Amino acid sequence: MWSEFKQFAMKGNVIDLAVGVIIGAAFGKIVSSLVADIIMPLVGVIIGGVDFDFSKLAYGKLAYGKFIQTVVDFLIISFSIFLFVKFINRFKKKEEPAEVVVKADPTVELLAEIRDLLKEDKDFFRKNETS
Repeated sequence: MWSEFKQFAMKGNVIDLAVGVIIGAAFGKIVSSLVADIIMPLVGVIIGGVDFDFSKLAYGKLAYGKFIQTVVDFLIISFSIFLFVKFINRFKKKEEPAEVVVKADPTVELLAEIRDLLKEDKDFFRKNETS
């Protein structure tokens, strides 16, 4: 059982996924700080002194301000990842679609040959009639 687990854990996709999760978590913290500490205070100053500290918004123990802040963080993170993936895809080599060779049914091929031969014979007889 241990060897099966090692084989599963050492597959490239699992390791790539783990690295992606770790980087994503770190990126999420950076974006949260960017939104809370830089973007929202600047927006507040531009609008005219509005305080966008959503963590203060609450109704009793229901802290809906934190939820709003989390939604804003998510939107910025998802848009950033979208832009990053779009940027990376520009540099990927575009694969040309492989030509699909459709092999016709032997019966269809034979009928096409007969048709072509009959057409040649018909053209041959027309030329000889006029001469």
